[in-house]
Amino acid sequence: MAGWMIKLGGTHVVPIINLLNETLLEAPLIHCDETHLQVLKSDKAPTADHWMWVRAAGPPGRRIILFDYDASRSGAVPLRLLQGYRGILLTDGYEAYGKVTTTLQIVHAGCLAHSRRKFEEARKASAADGQARVALEFIRELYRIERSLTERQPPCEPAERLRVRAERSAPVTEQFHAWLEALAPKVLPQSLLGKAVYYTLGQWPKLTVFLTHADVPLDNNRCENAIRPFVIGRKGWMFSDTVPGAVASANLYSLVETAKANAIEPHAYLSYLFARLPLASTVEDFEALLPWNVKAAAPTTRLHRQADPRAAVV
Repeated sequence: MAGWMIKLGGTHVVPIINLLNETLLEAPLIHCDETHLQVLKSDKAPTADHWMWVRAAGPPGRRIILFDYDASRSGAVPLRLLQGYRGILLTDGYEAYGKVTTTLQIVHAGCLAHSRRKFEEARKASAADGQARVALEFIRELYRIERSLTERQPPCEPAERLRVRAERSAPVTEQFHAWLEALAPKVLPQSLLGKAVYYTLGQWPKLTVFLTHADVPLDNNRCENAIRPFVIGRKGWMFSDTVPGAVASANLYSLVETAKANAIEPHAYLSYLFARLPLASTVEDFEALLPWNVKAAAPTTRLHRQADPRAAVV
């Protein structure tokens, strides 16, 4: 059975993965993140970390989540995955991403949720220290403004989103930045509060990209949510035995999570895909098997997920 999965994931679904990758690289914004895994049989020690890189992009109805295995966490990996990309990259503060955006000369947006977590850690460690609470309130206000935009009906147009951000979010970010700079000399850099302050200041140019680019959200939660099923699964299966197995897992996770992101029941999609994949021979045939095209072609089948809040799209 493992051999079947490696053959399916490592060979037969590759044309679909390639088409998804081509579509993803055309997106105006890509989220990226990575998480570790173990591979027992490789050039590295069995206990060494290997990495699963995850990219997420696309509008509602055409969302794409791609997993890519690599033994390395170096900047060469995202550089390879994003080669030829000309949009905006949204990531956490891992410095390898900064080198990639500089090399590719693309816009780099940052994740405010990472700053929030650091200030939350500082608040929990020293409840008597109100400085972390002040920072968290600045961040909460930015999220309140964004929530008011996302809840609008009809959906907020890009120009209107930028106008509201300029009027309401920009003054908050300016006050927050001034407060951080005034506080920085007064905190120990290695304290939890100091780490939160200096991390946020170091990420500041990336954290304010959302003010000038309407498509950019405040955080990288979309990609982190996409990684979560892999992380939860890893607690059960613990490791991949071989490199081909890890590659196949990446491709199969890509299909499952992309199906979920487009409100398609994953088992039904894979059943549909594997029944028709042997018959595909042209680019058009493979394109017809992309999740959103399958969903459009079979609107009354069990491909569609039920309107159950517990089945929320990732």
